[in-house]
Order: sequence, then structure tokens, then C-alpha cells
Amino acid sequence: MMIYNLKLSIIVGWLFGVFVLVVGIMNLLRGNDPGLGVTYVVLSVIYFPPVNRILKDLFGFSISYYLKAALAILIIWVTLAVGAIAEGYYPEILLHN
Repeated sequence: MMIYNLKLSIIVGWLFGVFVLVVGIMNLLRGNDPGLGVTYVVLSVIYFPPVNRILKDLFGFSISYYLKAALAILIIWVTLAVGAIAEGYYPEILLHN
């Protein structure tokens, strides 16, 4: 069972890391707040499993799943509230009725 959970956490880590990285790049390229884009790009790094391993090897600690989950909720909330998509810089993504 531990192997299944480990694989699931690795997959989720990679997927969410790539998601946050893409949102950051989108904010950098077409958003009105490049600082937010840079913040997303930097925050995306903590979701990639190799970074967690490097932190554990170099500094003796890793970022807990609870902290990553709480940060993920915050990232999604901020993205939907003030990101480039929410501000209308990607009208082709938003569905208008």
C-alpha cells in the first residue's frame, strides 16, 4: 500500500508542479503582474519530487504534504481571483455565455 501512495504522491506532485509552472509562465507572458508570475514559477519548484529529495539530502528536512496541500489551495484561490486568467488576459480560455 505504501508503494501505491508513494507513486500517487509523485504523480500528483509532478502534475500540480507543472500546472503552477504553466500558470506562472502565462502570467509572465501576458499577465499584468510579472511578480505574480515569478512567484508561481518559484512556488512550482516545491511540488516537483526531485526538489523534495534534494532538500532532504542537503538540509535534512522536506516540505510536508499538509503544507503543500495548504499552499496548493492558496495558489488555486489566488489564481482564480487575481491571476492573468481571472483578469481576462486569456479570453480564449474563459467560457462566456
